[in-house]
Amino acid sequence: MWLKGGLPVSDLPDLQYSLLQSGRKLAWRHWGEGPPLVLLHGWSMSSVVFSEVAPLLAGNYAVFCPDLPGHGYSEPCGQYSLEGIAEDIADWAQQLALPSFALLGWSLGGQVALQLALESPLLLEKLLLVATTPCFCRTDGWLHGLPKTQVKALSRNIDRCYEKTMGDFFQLQFTGEELDRRRYREIIGFAVRPGKLPEKKQAKTLLDVLSQADLRAQLQQVQLPVHILHGELDQIVPVGAGEFLADTLQEAQLQRMSGVGHAPFFSRPQQTVASWLEFLK
Repeated sequence: MWLKGGLPVSDLPDLQYSLLQSGRKLAWRHWGEGPPLVLLHGWSMSSVVFSEVAPLLAGNYAVFCPDLPGHGYSEPCGQYSLEGIAEDIADWAQQLALPSFALLGWSLGGQVALQLALESPLLLEKLLLVATTPCFCRTDGWLHGLPKTQVKALSRNIDRCYEKTMGDFFQLQFTGEELDRRRYREIIGFAVRPGKLPEKKQAKTLLDVLSQADLRAQLQQVQLPVHILHGELDQIVPVGAGEFLADTLQEAQLQRMSGVGHAPFFSRPQQTVASWLEFLK
């Protein structure tokens, strides 16, 4: 199996493990040298989602990609909440003795990044959010989320047909895009197959974390420069959520990407990385 550009999966950086203060293990990969840049993946995925773009960033940064607790090869979280996951990431960063770093989060990873910015702002220099929302589910006064009935159906389908449900959800990220089948197979090849699905129970619990969190009231407390990247075709996190973040966060800039859904770094990796590097300069 090969990654885009001819890099074999066998050349992925080896998984490394850090022992958290709780005694649980957190798995992570590392590319490059330089100022630290941490990338956090989304729900039900793992660190390998960044295996195409991480080498493009590694010429300028030491890129660290952990498997979030309960995902990939990391052990389950001690406390399943945004606060608990963010605490684990802060603990892991301290175990590695990382100096203050730039933090990028995609989808659930973006919510964790926002929570970390609230809990441990001194750890961070800049924040990059991709397809991120402060509130995943639609509620009274908040139309930029998925209907709760849709999220409940997703949870039920995890029980009924787990792998098919995960596959359907992954495809939803590209709805409306002009993505050819060859490119889609490439993405599956580097972003899904080398990784590991969470256990069914963990997937459902983590979906609850994603769907129950609401950070809207706390956003103005974030005192960091923030870059927001959002696909205009996103069917999972509507672009209105990105616009709300840009309007509410104190030092935020929004880049809308046309013709792209929930994962711009899959659909347009070169353009996405160029945008990140420009912000990080």
